[in-house]
Amino acid sequence: MLSPDHSIYVSKSTNPYFNLTFEDWLFRHKAHKDPLLLIYRDDPCIVVGRNQNPWKEVNLHAAESAGIPWIRRRSGGGTVFHDLGNTNFSIHLPRSSFDRNETGQIVLKAVRLLGVDAVLNDRNDICVGQEKVSGSAYKIINNRAYHHGTMLISTRLDTLGNVLRVNKPTMETKGVASVRSPVRNLQQFNPDVHYEGFVQAVIDVFQYHYGIREEVHEVEETAEAKSIPYIRDGMAELSRWDWAFGQTPEFKYTIDMDFAWGSVTAKLRSKHGIILKCALESSTDAAIASELADMGSKLQGQKYAFVDESVLGLEGSEKRREVWGWLRVEMSR
Repeated sequence: MLSPDHSIYVSKSTNPYFNLTFEDWLFRHKAHKDPLLLIYRDDPCIVVGRNQNPWKEVNLHAAESAGIPWIRRRSGGGTVFHDLGNTNFSIHLPRSSFDRNETGQIVLKAVRLLGVDAVLNDRNDICVGQEKVSGSAYKIINNRAYHHGTMLISTRLDTLGNVLRVNKPTMETKGVASVRSPVRNLQQFNPDVHYEGFVQAVIDVFQYHYGIREEVHEVEETAEAKSIPYIRDGMAELSRWDWAFGQTPEFKYTIDMDFAWGSVTAKLRSKHGIILKCALESSTDAAIASELADMGSKLQGQKYAFVDESVLGLEGSEKRREVWGWLRVEMSR
């Protein structure tokens, strides 16, 4: 039976919805005074921070074309790409003794054991020279805290670049922006580094540092595990619109488009995935300007990028359909 009473877990599942929820379950149910280590890998996915804007952080068109989902995690920090070449570590401690540099040093020592001359920078990222191989995020609640992060071992850096390359300079968001850095895989510095070796190195350093003698507990994504109410409900929550899009902080987006009959400027404002305002301004005649203003008012209250087109009054107006076609693409990419 799945229990939060162990000290070291390695998940055999590569389902990000399970692993992210299992991590949160451990965080909420492990005895707060005891250290805990979790290591896992995920199938290709994009994971955004708790307070981030996916439309600003993720190239949604590239991700959809590649069949790669994105998921909002429950901790802060920036957006990261997961695949089987990227290993995730999670170190949980009592809040009273939690120190980000200390937990960062544990992972750093593991990397050095693998023969890579890495350092910990002032953001607690692990770098080799100026290139990042590991980024981190944190979560703190009443009496418990964790430091979790990624370790790039052999990840597809080309795919990472494609799905995280976003060019929306006129989108202003109140959410947390990712800090972009050049990244590399550990295998580019030592071809002999592999997943199993990294996992064992982290376990060895963790056990030594906290004086833990317990063996590794491997976790399978079984029906029994997913029947635990907290895990079942948590997995379902991650895929729901209310969590994925509805948690998006307020943002503004101004865009322009030239049509054969005139130019249009759209000034959008959205919060929690809902369009609060859409001002459509046109350089053309008053009749068209009035028509676009009407469409802008009808967009108010709609879900951003999930608009019910039936309310927009597109019938009988080619120009309105053209403008909506442009806006639909801009919202969804």
